[in-house]
This record gives sequence, structure tokens and C-alpha cells, in this order.
Amino acid sequence: MKIKSKTTRIYFDTEFTGLHQNTTLISLGMVSECGREFYAEFTDYDKSQVDDWLQTNVIDKLFLEKEGPTATKYPLEHPNHKNDWYFKGTKEKMMQGGYLEYFLKQFERIEIWSDCLSYDWVLFCQLWGHAFNIPKNIYYIPFDVCTTFKEKGIDPDINRENFAFGDFEFHQSKKHNALWDARVIKACHEKLLVL
Repeated sequence: MKIKSKTTRIYFDTEFTGLHQNTTLISLGMVSECGREFYAEFTDYDKSQVDDWLQTNVIDKLFLEKEGPTATKYPLEHPNHKNDWYFKGTKEKMMQGGYLEYFLKQFERIEIWSDCLSYDWVLFCQLWGHAFNIPKNIYYIPFDVCTTFKEKGIDPDINRENFAFGDFEFHQSKKHNALWDARVIKACHEKLLVL
């Protein structure tokens, strides 16, 4: 079912192999403002770039078990939605299968929102080869929640989980999973909008 007559915000995050020019994508998480989700874990990232920090804080938090697409719900304490998509495999297989585009097509117009999105946006656009090939329903200018923090007079370096959900330690154990982080970005932005 396509969402019609409005622009939908999609909050997204990626995990990747480092803050450098040759970084490779490990995972992608997206959450629409209506709660629909897309999550992908990639098997073709450059494993030679994985250091101890990445292994502990990113790789160990990947949770998909089998390769390919699935509509099965996985645990991260979120209600089930029939339009959620999960994929594990290479970026090429995901793009050839059209799984990400199928998810994005349900929205008439999309604004992309992230947090400190410089690397995330470039890696997202590279899934289609470059920025001029992204789907036409995606607005070409992404938006950054850290700028919204600053505009609201809040230190942009604030702990996102604590801001969104209060001071709960168990949230910290999920940090650096792309789907969890996308959910946190969404929660932060929604809270910022009412301040």
C-alpha cells in the first residue's frame, strides 16, 4: 500500500568500516515516521578494515541469521508491521532484488533524516552508483538531526538514547546497530519537534 499525498520522513543510519575514504558499508537501518522498517546487513564489507572496536560495537550487534530477504520480525522491542523488510547478503544482491526500492516505493515523497550524516548519505547514494540515480521520490537534500539539536539550543553532542528515552542503561547495549540507531534518530527528532 502506497502512502499518498504527503512527504514521509525516513530516519536512517548506517554502520561502516571506518571514517575514511575507502570505508565499506556493514549495515543499513531505516524507519519511516509511520514506523515501517527496512534493515540490511551486508556480507561484502571489507573485513580487513574491521578492528577490535568495530568487532565489539558493530559486528557483534548484527542479528540476521540467514542470507536473503525476509519479512520475519527480529527482536529489538518494536511492534510488528507487515511492510517491514530485512535483508542479509551483498549490496549487489539487495539492489538487483529491488528490496530497498520496493520498501521506498510505498511512499510518494521522502525526506531522508539522519544524525551526523556525511558518511551515511554518501554510502546510501552509492548503492545506486551515485546521487543522481537515487529513486525520484527521495528528496535530493538530506536532513540532519544534529542541526535540529543545535537550533533548539541543545548540545549536539548529547547522548541520543538518554535524550529520547531517559536514563536507561540497557539502551546503550544496542547502540551502533543501524536499525536501533535509526529508531533513536526518529525518537529524538519527534521529541525535538515538540520543544
